[in-house]
Amino acid sequence: MSDSVEPTENWQDDANCLGVDPDLFFPERGASTREAKEVCRGCVVRDDCLEFALRNGEKFGIWGGLSERERRRIRRQRAQAVRAVMGA
Repeated sequence: MSDSVEPTENWQDDANCLGVDPDLFFPERGASTREAKEVCRGCVVRDDCLEFALRNGEKFGIWGGLSERERRRIRRQRAQAVRAVMGA
């Protein structure tokens, strides 16, 4: 995914999770995220959702098919890439 992805204004209107119980996307610590990620699989706005979560620092839940740990890894990689460009 490119850093230039801009979430479209009403991306949530096209999300697979529209109408799904939000609790599914905010499982208890240690609980499976498989079902939530399955809802995200194939969602046409998955990238928009992920970018929204990354830009807004969402700390909890499944966003764009990724857990907080997975999103943290992306934020870290992006920060390293920026540092590499700035230091070059």
